[in-house]
Amino acid sequence: MRVHELAKELKITSKELISILAGRGVAAKNHMALVEDKMVQELLKGGVKEAESKPSAAVLEKTPAEKKIQPEAVSPKKEEKVQTETKKQSQSSAPPIKKEESPKLVQPVEVAAEKAKIIVEPPKEKESVKIEMPITVGTLAEKLNVRVAELIKALIGLGIFANVNQLLNEEIIRKVAYALGVKIEKLEDDIAKAVLSEGDDRPEDLVKRPPIVTMMGHVDHGKTSLLDAIRSTNVADREVGRITQHIGAYGVDIPGKGHVTFLDTPGHAAFTAMRARGAHVTDVVVLVVAADDGVMPQTQEAIDHARAANSPIVVAMNKCDLPTANPTKVMGELQKLDLMPEEWGGKTICVKVSAKTGKGIEELLELLLLEAEILELKANPNRPAQGVVVEARLTKGKGNVATVIVQRGTLRIGDMLVIGQFYGKVRAMMSDRGKTVKEAGPSHAVEVLGLPGTPEAGETFSVVADEKIARKISEKRALEIREKAITGVHAKHMSLENLYGKLKEGQVKELKLIVKADVQGSIEALARSLEQAVSDKISVRILHGGVGGINESDIMLAAASDAIVIGFHVRADENANRLSELEGVDVRFYNIIYEAIDDVRKAMEGLLEPTLKEVVESRTLIRQVFSSSKIGTIGGAYVQKGKLARNHKIRVIRDNIIIHQGKLASLKRFKDDVREVQEGYDCGVVVEGYNLLQADDIIESYRVDKIASKLK
Repeated sequence: MRVHELAKELKITSKELISILAGRGVAAKNHMALVEDKMVQELLKGGVKEAESKPSAAVLEKTPAEKKIQPEAVSPKKEEKVQTETKKQSQSSAPPIKKEESPKLVQPVEVAAEKAKIIVEPPKEKESVKIEMPITVGTLAEKLNVRVAELIKALIGLGIFANVNQLLNEEIIRKVAYALGVKIEKLEDDIAKAVLSEGDDRPEDLVKRPPIVTMMGHVDHGKTSLLDAIRSTNVADREVGRITQHIGAYGVDIPGKGHVTFLDTPGHAAFTAMRARGAHVTDVVVLVVAADDGVMPQTQEAIDHARAANSPIVVAMNKCDLPTANPTKVMGELQKLDLMPEEWGGKTICVKVSAKTGKGIEELLELLLLEAEILELKANPNRPAQGVVVEARLTKGKGNVATVIVQRGTLRIGDMLVIGQFYGKVRAMMSDRGKTVKEAGPSHAVEVLGLPGTPEAGETFSVVADEKIARKISEKRALEIREKAITGVHAKHMSLENLYGKLKEGQVKELKLIVKADVQGSIEALARSLEQAVSDKISVRILHGGVGGINESDIMLAAASDAIVIGFHVRADENANRLSELEGVDVRFYNIIYEAIDDVRKAMEGLLEPTLKEVVESRTLIRQVFSSSKIGTIGGAYVQKGKLARNHKIRVIRDNIIIHQGKLASLKRFKDDVREVQEGYDCGVVVEGYNLLQADDIIESYRVDKIASKLK
């Protein structure tokens, strides 16, 4: 600390402090001289210690009475006498010794200076400054009573470059306050918290609301065409290739019976993506199955996604008007997937419909309303609206348009809306048919105009009282999004490492798994073995099992359901790898069934051994294959990512399924043998003991790292 800063803390002049330091053997030439931390602490700790600030002999001769003054308690008469003598001898050259105002304060300590006696009061403890977080640099400077330039300088000292309008998070605020010597206290934003709270409505305020229905199923089985027939409009013809490219929300009024809101999504991935963001919108899932095609892989995935969301399933067998339709076969396939039709004695509602002729559509709508009555769907319309963004886009004429579904309350024109990190007034609302509406109640879908940005699908929205509250909430969310993007910190999902810790805390009763394998038989064997690996504290549930590599849909389902993904003799594609890192999903690969079972059992018991983590070194594409009578099959390859080395372990992957593992027999650049080939270069490869390479195969090289397991 510099002399002038320390003098300010001690409430004396720099010249007086230089004299004090000289008496202690510290040579300070001017007010800018640096004082060592040890000396600073000695001077600041409860004032200057008496023993270290003993006056010189000359001063003692002039003021003999000062020797008798002790910091201990002194009688009032004696203290008065001493003060009188001191006053006479110093001829009013120094201020009088003050009485203690509080018994907690230490007695003032006398310090000898040049021709004067200085009284140094111990520094008073500073009051903490209450601050709402996050806060901009300018507002923080105002709260801390410092200049903006000084605050920015302190931030730069911490390695943070910020402008006057930039938001700072709690960690940075505390660091800079400590650097400036200011105590701070976090002020909770009770208003914003109360506005966004999910408070329960009173039972007497709840009224029946329409059901929200999501159409799911295999591509080209007629989901959009069926919805088109229900709405009596031509939606499918407007879509590229007659396949849904966007999420749509449509309301259908059934005269004299009620209202149903339909969601049409581009596949079940969008449905799961919304759920992964915490938007549990759907009440009922309509599974569309083509009567002439039957259950397909995507149909099974849709069933698994709907079950993971605990949504009731109603089956609509479309294309029943075709001569090739076979409803009995479809119902038999559904029965194998535990969807026993009602007409066969089960609980699953199955309706035979035709999008072309309109057959069975009225019956389907009535059954959906009946399902809604059984579910007892209710909401309070007389409160500020809350709901979910289904889709958002930027248009030329209207600007930012968000399709939303109201879950509670009533949304009106003029309401102050907060959606994700954006806020603004509702300028206009339109129905799915393009008609202007003034308000939208629970379970109704509308398009909202007036937002300054385009929110993501699945974001929740809330109506707040005024713009001030909306701005606070928006700033906080914007800061959280920016922090996640910079630090890569995301919500921690379930993993085998933290399973035992969550079991002990009673946070989890069920281990959810998604299993992908190279053949159907492996899935069944692995699923059956894992389901048997149970304990009295936890059960194992297979959310989804499928043949083929791990894809984005699997990762999104795991993120939404807090599940672990297990791959058996398969790999994850690039998009799935990227998404798993982004979402923090635990993905594990196995070649032996018993290793997977042992890991799950050990994780339950807290005995999981160090993890063997595979780190991919390179990814190389086989562009062309050549045959040689001497060497065998030679692959003309291109290194897409990383660095391919001759001594690496490698695996050959075809359609995301591992078909061979081993090592390279040869690696060449042109005619020369090389040890390694960098990313972006061509090369020739020969796989040891394997002559069945094909064009478009992937050679993945990797290493295995041993990582100690941690119970988080």
